[in-house]
Amino acid sequence: MSNKFFTDLKTSLSSIFSLDGFLVPEAEAEQSIRDGVSFKGTNLLILVFAILIASLGLNTNSTAVIIGAMLISPLMGPIIGLGLGIGIEDFGLLKRSARNLFIAAIFSILASTLYFLISPVSSGHSELLARTSPTIYDVLIGFFGGSAGIFAIASKNKGNVIPGVAIATALMPPLCTVGYGLATWQMHYFFGALYLFLINSIYICLATFIGVKLMKFSRIKSAVPQRARRMRRLVYTLSILTLIPSIYLTYTMLAQSRFEMNADRFISGECHFVGTQVLSHTTSQSDGHRILTITLIGKVLPQDSLELALSNRMHYYGLDNVTLDIIQGDAGTIRDREDIMGRSMTQIYELAQNSLVQKQHVIDSLRDIINEQRRSDSIPAYLAPELKVVFPQVAEIAVTRAVFGEIAGGGLDTADIALIRYTTPISPEKQTELQRYLEARLRLKTLHMVNID
Repeated sequence: MSNKFFTDLKTSLSSIFSLDGFLVPEAEAEQSIRDGVSFKGTNLLILVFAILIASLGLNTNSTAVIIGAMLISPLMGPIIGLGLGIGIEDFGLLKRSARNLFIAAIFSILASTLYFLISPVSSGHSELLARTSPTIYDVLIGFFGGSAGIFAIASKNKGNVIPGVAIATALMPPLCTVGYGLATWQMHYFFGALYLFLINSIYICLATFIGVKLMKFSRIKSAVPQRARRMRRLVYTLSILTLIPSIYLTYTMLAQSRFEMNADRFISGECHFVGTQVLSHTTSQSDGHRILTITLIGKVLPQDSLELALSNRMHYYGLDNVTLDIIQGDAGTIRDREDIMGRSMTQIYELAQNSLVQKQHVIDSLRDIINEQRRSDSIPAYLAPELKVVFPQVAEIAVTRAVFGEIAGGGLDTADIALIRYTTPISPEKQTELQRYLEARLRLKTLHMVNID
């Protein structure tokens, strides 16, 4: 039963992933790749125009323009040609592809360098910066993109795979960024983008080589096995050497992301102060040391006590060995203060508005309390003429509101109290009549009367 199940499953999967009937003849696929390797005449002009379009897109930070340049560019042809040459052991094709890829890369870098030398806008934008720190994800994109590309070329139904691969693997933007780094003499742009281009090229080539082997393309008749083995070893070695820096950069990126996430949790969980709010917080690294900078606005808090209290809580949020830098009031260097002022005037305005609203609420509440107290203080004055006529026994009266605390439960309650001193004793019935009169006159639901001797 078990063996039959696995046999049927294997047969079913084999039929699903079988390539029989889906591939064009091998000769047709090879010819399509060989035709794309050449870089002469119109191909070279199209490449130069594509690199200029991509440079414009990067300069203006326009994603749509960059995508258009990637669709125009014929740069993938020589890279796939390299993979095919290694796979079928055609060293003539391998040399031609390598030479044409080198020429295409040089022309692309020269064109983008010339553009950025004469461009009036020389600052780096996000699309440029994104091409200077490649990670393991870029390796995977290059490999899977190359895999889709080679199978699409060999497929009868190509669909829109090739344009999608051109966009996903993004060969043009890194070369533009290399030119930008040369034009502005910023070597971190130059080396970072060049490394990304090498990642894409090598792993598209590796994916093409593996795809050719899986589709069982025939070796050329003049193939030399020993030479082919050396070439395969070289490809594997280059792939591993290219992979290692991306792993380190990925680890660095994830560590920084975790640092920022822990800092956000720390600020949300610990930085709650009466009369003081967190304006902003930043994470940075200097000489291998991680720094969390918190900028406060509002009432200035004791600096030493604040730093000690927050530092003792940082290890609960994974922020061990992180230096805490708190800026409030006039603390910090001139550069820090300039950074604070330039960081977000909108935030400062909103915080000031919120503070004003809160203070206005407090003022209104205090005014209500004062008005209520004034009303209580004025009660004897405006009741005196009436009391002289209706209740002549009343010599003095004071009406106030008191707060009673429950001893057992700790609850609080308020009560309106009338303190009364009589000239002559008054009967209980008359006291009840006086109480009802005062409740109605003062519009109180309940009034407690206390006799004063």
